[in-house]
Amino acid sequence: MDGTLIDTEPYWMAAEIELVEAHGGVWTPEDAVALIGSSMPVAARHFQERGVDLTVEEIAHALNSSVRAAVEAGIPWRPGAQEVLRALHDAGVPQALVTSSFAVVASPFVDAVGLFDVVVTGDVVERHKPHPEPYLTAARHLGVDVTACVALEDSRAGLASAVASGARVVAVDSHVALQPPPDVSRTSSLAHVDLATFARVAAGEVLDLRVLG
Repeated sequence: MDGTLIDTEPYWMAAEIELVEAHGGVWTPEDAVALIGSSMPVAARHFQERGVDLTVEEIAHALNSSVRAAVEAGIPWRPGAQEVLRALHDAGVPQALVTSSFAVVASPFVDAVGLFDVVVTGDVVERHKPHPEPYLTAARHLGVDVTACVALEDSRAGLASAVASGARVVAVDSHVALQPPPDVSRTSSLAHVDLATFARVAAGEVLDLRVLG
């Protein structure tokens, strides 16, 4: 979700900086970029090391509340993302949202979009990305073999999770330039992805759809 379908990373970064500075610490945009795709428990440990004297649950509540409010104010779609979801839905392709964000953050987006058959959030799995459990859980709830799925990912942890699950994967370079394995497809934007792309990737092709320069 975050960074792949909607551009919420600036919301997370702003919330993180505000939280750490409120406790007398320093949190830079570079620190925030390094945490993209991390689970909340992992992120919370970093904040605590920077002086945030709160529990993991309290940190999660503060960040989630801030980002949820921003999402509720308007969905900041990534280029091509809304069109991709609609095209897949119209073609009868089941879709799962697999996000490290908690349900409290994901629900406004999920409710507004109304196109997901399954939603797996960071607070319903025991092992978070980069572990494959989130994607394996999604495939199980969809009732399909994970190897028949195509996953879109924009973070290192998410990419590792999707690859480890056995799904076909398209790495989306957005806030972080990924270095995917040789058997992973790649794009610079979902604006370059369509139904034919999914069919080719699902069939085993490895595509490079990046627009460089």
